[in-house]
Amino acid sequence: MSIIDQAAPIGVFDSGLGGLTVLQALRERLPHERFVFLGDSARCPYGPREPKEVKAFVLQICSHLARRGCKMIIIACNTATAAGLPAAQQAFDIPIVGVVMPGARAAVHMTRNRRVGVIATEGTVQQGVYGEAIHHLDAGIKVIQKATPEFVSIAESGFEEMDEGTTQAAPFSLKEECQRVAQGYLAPLRAEGIDTLVLGCTHYPLIQELISQEMGPSVTLVSSAEETAREVRAILSRRDELRSPGEDDGVEVLITGDDATKFTRVAQKVLGITPPITKVMLDEVREEGEGTS
Repeated sequence: MSIIDQAAPIGVFDSGLGGLTVLQALRERLPHERFVFLGDSARCPYGPREPKEVKAFVLQICSHLARRGCKMIIIACNTATAAGLPAAQQAFDIPIVGVVMPGARAAVHMTRNRRVGVIATEGTVQQGVYGEAIHHLDAGIKVIQKATPEFVSIAESGFEEMDEGTTQAAPFSLKEECQRVAQGYLAPLRAEGIDTLVLGCTHYPLIQELISQEMGPSVTLVSSAEETAREVRAILSRRDELRSPGEDDGVEVLITGDDATKFTRVAQKVLGITPPITKVMLDEVREEGEGTS
């Protein structure tokens, strides 16, 4: 691999702000790399959309990041991973990684009683990708999935009150309305006796404290962000594509909506930096998505 290829950025994208939790984990494990993060906030949320439409978004954004010279792309969105990862991997000649399989693998390793819960958006739950991924690794594990869409809005709102340098929207864990939502969502999972819970949306680590309070200390929470970062490092190492220390690193943030101020504020709190933020215009998506790289 040439030095130019090693120095190329890693592309990361999500439907909105939640993927910044994945980006943070990537930066911690890969401190010398450059990243281009694209937040498709103009079309957020992806969860209620049809899988065919989300797949088209995935192909379009991967095409955009590939044209920017990214050496690898991480789909930092569970709904987008479920709908578009196989198609993207077939369409592009660079590694493309989603967040589902790393999280599923971690859950299989962590469960003791082989009863695993998954909370995610409607789209991720309807497609059943976590159940499929977990059963691919251990067909004997019982998987209980629950759509928890209101957690996304709680996490998004919690961004506004996060303390500097933390990834926990902690103030919201103390609000009665949020506790009621959490109790309603999580009580059925507790009743199933799960000992491991996969946070199947990249927003959910931001309200991990709220979720942990409701599930109790006997339930292990699994975040795909950390597991994905480990997998990305392993892939780049095998391909001899890790960026050399001492070269310029950093983060560039691209957004499709008009919320640069919010992205700046959240990036400061989650990433601890103020990256340059640029609004990009993506072409209208055709029925089967944009072309390949």
